[in-house]
Amino acid sequence: MNKNEVLISLVSRQWQDNEKSETELVTRASCRTENGFNIISYEDTEATGFEGSVTTIKVDKNKNALIIRSGTANSALSLEMGKKHFCQYGTPYGSFQIGVFTHSIKNRLSTHGELYMKYTLDINSAYLSDNEIILKIQEQAVHESADES
Repeated sequence: MNKNEVLISLVSRQWQDNEKSETELVTRASCRTENGFNIISYEDTEATGFEGSVTTIKVDKNKNALIIRSGTANSALSLEMGKKHFCQYGTPYGSFQIGVFTHSIKNRLSTHGELYMKYTLDINSAYLSDNEIILKIQEQAVHESADES
């Protein structure tokens, strides 16, 4: 798969202290396959709370994913099915180390244009939140209109 520009919808859900919050972002992204990994990159907006950053999601079939954010916020979350990883998480307000335990990765980007990830975050082994990311490719290729005369 070559590098394509696509339109994605990204729903991020978070449960914390019995409260659920949800953000949805519809944006253009670049999508490519490299060394067996699907790689999607998009610019964050005010809706995600990380305006001025670029997020890249790199995922293999259904076992590993890496969510990298760079710019105004810098972080790298490593997700591996059934395992906990300690990751550096940067926000505009400062950086800290968090634990990430992955419950589910369902990568159907190649067949259905969908990616689902569910994980739990903790700080110093104290529960922080349960999180879901649902990413769907809305259009396989977004083309700029061009007159070919």
